[in-house]
Amino acid sequence: MQTDSSSPALPATTSTDAALPRRRLLTGAALAAASAPVLAARTAPSPKPSAPVDDGVPHKIVYQLNKPEEEYREAIFNSISAMLQKYTDDVAIAVVVWGPGIHLLAKNPKRPISKLHQQRAQSLAQSYGVRFFACGNTMHTIGWTAADMVDYAIVEDVGAATIMELQEKGYAYLAW
Repeated sequence: MQTDSSSPALPATTSTDAALPRRRLLTGAALAAASAPVLAARTAPSPKPSAPVDDGVPHKIVYQLNKPEEEYREAIFNSISAMLQKYTDDVAIAVVVWGPGIHLLAKNPKRPISKLHQQRAQSLAQSYGVRFFACGNTMHTIGWTAADMVDYAIVEDVGAATIMELQEKGYAYLAW
């Protein structure tokens, strides 16, 4: 597996990772490899994090989530669940959230978000390694900072750029 020191920090593993030994192994290897350059050159400036590098899995998909409707989110969650069921540990899944969809990742959303969808997103992130990227542009527009977002949200400057970078790294793009 290749790593890139400009990759964002991976979320800490939880006890639910026991069901996904391959994901836990990949996360540990990525963290170890990512920390080596930091230990070797503490004075070097850190480049801005970018979308994750190749996750070493044969299947990669990025979803766009940019609408506020419950049915829309449900369709995306169901698709993600189907991908996880079909490919188990052989798939890397990212969800880039912007526009009215950003409220899904807010600690205190300003639009209606069901508790079920909040719990489902958190479970997908923590138990299955699905990465949720929040668009910093959208956040800036509504006056939010990273502190306003849930812990598992990865804030990127521009959501559209994150999708482009993930596609450049082999992720298939899926938008509803």
